[in-house]
Amino acid sequence: MDGTEQRPISRIVRGKSTREPDSVSVEAALSISILTPDSESHSLGITMRTPGHDVNLALGLLLSEGIIDKVSDVEGVVALSDSIEIQLSKGASFNSSEHIRRTTTTSSCGVCGRESISNLLHMHGPPLSDKIEVGQTEVALAISGLRSNQRIFELTGGTHACARVGPSGEVIDIAEDIGRHNAMDKLVGAAMGGEIFPIGDEMVVASGRASFELVQKALRAGFPIFIAVGAPSTLAVDLANEHGMTLIGFAREDRMTVFSGNRRLVNERS
Repeated sequence: MDGTEQRPISRIVRGKSTREPDSVSVEAALSISILTPDSESHSLGITMRTPGHDVNLALGLLLSEGIIDKVSDVEGVVALSDSIEIQLSKGASFNSSEHIRRTTTTSSCGVCGRESISNLLHMHGPPLSDKIEVGQTEVALAISGLRSNQRIFELTGGTHACARVGPSGEVIDIAEDIGRHNAMDKLVGAAMGGEIFPIGDEMVVASGRASFELVQKALRAGFPIFIAVGAPSTLAVDLANEHGMTLIGFAREDRMTVFSGNRRLVNERS
């Protein structure tokens, strides 16, 4: 299966050892660069990711960084197995001092290498819809749908996932990656490439915690509701409140904790 490789292991159960192959999530480097309209090439650094859907990854990253706002800001793409170059149109906004990273971005970090996150804190996305309203039933379906569609995780236990979910709780699309921020970028990039952008009356569901970087990426895409299986951070909660996003953490099929945006929850209305 794409995104996995076999490695020999020793499996020990109740003191007995067996040798067999096992599936492991692939982690590999991807060099991302841009070509400006005046033909200047700039490296955005190297990110560690699970190979596959690299164009979506790059599109989602450039959106969250504020370099592009729509897919028409991209003139072309040159993608190889370990590198990708995005050719920007004149509508793109690129600042080399702000957007070039100084270090490798590991699979566990989405903002590593940036000298400042001040612009990310105040970067706006499209207006968030107030038309979508969901309850515990829809959140439970969203969590169940995310889990049942994590194909790589089912084999390896080593990937994160993010999913676009409709107002009735149905999974529309899902992306997996060894990095949680990469999974979000791939999901958003796929929507951009499919011209399903900005996001409207949908939820985004993340398999792990709700970090600042994930909430910021979701806001840039236009998701009005963010659901996380794990806990949020203080900065994630503050950012969601500032922008009017509904942020739900510790989501399970029978319970959830709402940290901001109660107005979109039907079972929270008086």
